[in-house]
Amino acid sequence: MIFYRKLILAALILAFGVVSLGAYVRLSDAGLGCPDWPGCYGALTPHLAADAINAELAVRPDGPVSHAKAWKEMVHRYFAGTLGLLVLAIAVLAWRGRRETNGGMGLPLLLLGLIVFQALLGMWTVTKLLKPLVVSSHLLGGMATMSLLLWLWLRERSQSGHAYFARVDHLRGIAGLGLVLVVAQIALGGWVSTNYAALACTDFPLCQGAWMPTMDFAHGFTLRRELGETASGELLPLAALTAIHWTHRLMALVVSLYLGWLVLRVFRTPGYAGTGLIIGGLLVLQVSLGISNVLLSLPLAVAVAHNTAAQMLLASMVWLNFRVRRR
Repeated sequence: MIFYRKLILAALILAFGVVSLGAYVRLSDAGLGCPDWPGCYGALTPHLAADAINAELAVRPDGPVSHAKAWKEMVHRYFAGTLGLLVLAIAVLAWRGRRETNGGMGLPLLLLGLIVFQALLGMWTVTKLLKPLVVSSHLLGGMATMSLLLWLWLRERSQSGHAYFARVDHLRGIAGLGLVLVVAQIALGGWVSTNYAALACTDFPLCQGAWMPTMDFAHGFTLRRELGETASGELLPLAALTAIHWTHRLMALVVSLYLGWLVLRVFRTPGYAGTGLIIGGLLVLQVSLGISNVLLSLPLAVAVAHNTAAQMLLASMVWLNFRVRRR
């Protein structure tokens, strides 16, 4: 099953890239670069859809459609489609070699189901016109796909004799909670991004010059609504965006304090110092990128790096949880 493990690793690397590329598409306002799905104006490539794109540009030159945005959107779809084929191949190989794999068919089938749901979310992202709940769910689905592929790869790699992990029971609970907190913070970060609330506070550590600015949590955290609107269809107020941003900051403080304490516990555990150092370094990087996004007014490169670092921090927590649960 050497090829099987290599295929999982290839899918893992591609999944990591697809999530980062999706962040780039979203943050560069190219999410509606092709307003239909799965093609671009019914064509396989933006090049073949050039006439339709030009017609849209003639009507709305400052609209969401352009040749550059169409290519960004379609390249993301090409890579996502390739990832889907790899996950399908993993499920098929797992079925054919189910007596040789470590852990049965549950995880490969879960990945296959998740990737199908991700494709639906990708379609709804376009057809529902970037509805925040759909876009945020799509981001979380991508993170979940990457995490499950990492767990599957670690599981098969440990079976092959390439890795051995001593189980440390006293870290299991606190590592699990740390993973939950990181996932919750990623969900909040996705909600900030999909609601375009990243610059609702342009100062730090204060927000709009206050520790507690005017906030509207009810409208900010209403899930079923259109982009930029309240549930009743009115314009989403700044106070709602402020509530979203401020909550993400508060949760960042909670996660940082908890992971800081967790890193100390991990670092003091024999054989785990390297893992603790990696988690601590990624935590510092992620907090620094978050602050930079505010102070530098959300430059595209820093915003994409913030998303990528979140993936890396999540992966490090998955790695830690695998280590403390597997012999």
